[in-house]
Amino acid sequence: MTTKDRALDAYLVASARLGDRRAMAQLVELRGPRLLSHASRLLGEHDGARDVVQEAWIEILRGLKGLRDESLFLPWALRIVTRRVAREIGRRQKGRRLAAAVKAEADPVVSDAGPEEADAARVRAAIATLSPAQAATVALFYLEDLSVTEVATALDVPVGTVKTRLMHARRKLRAELEGQGYEQT
Repeated sequence: MTTKDRALDAYLVASARLGDRRAMAQLVELRGPRLLSHASRLLGEHDGARDVVQEAWIEILRGLKGLRDESLFLPWALRIVTRRVAREIGRRQKGRRLAAAVKAEADPVVSDAGPEEADAARVRAAIATLSPAQAATVALFYLEDLSVTEVATALDVPVGTVKTRLMHARRKLRAELEGQGYEQT
């Protein structure tokens, strides 16, 4: 996240705390897609993720007064979504491991795709082989551009756990991609 994004979050959170409904709506519009994407990755389905995020927004908006640093809104909100998803998975699976509940997104490879699309498809397929915890960590760190500390906050795990997951995920991704004949430039 850029400094500009953090400043905008801080402004919108401060305004929403004062009861500004437009600021609340802007927060939902601005950060809703990222929360939905995160929930979809963890839950493995879009419809269920949408329901979880709607429930999370109620908790997020009610909890704004307790947020100490307004510029850390996104990691804080992601943590709420993560916890909601975990509860949903627990309800669905009743004791099964999170890995069994989160499905990898299938990405069909189109034969007439260009080299960039083919590379992206191979990377997505490689990410799909990771455990759900590693895939979520990789997605937040690389795709959502969160810092290690923000990923730890979002996933509600220690910073060391994030670093370890990233290390193991990179190793697995490298092995998977090299096994597919992927050449790094």
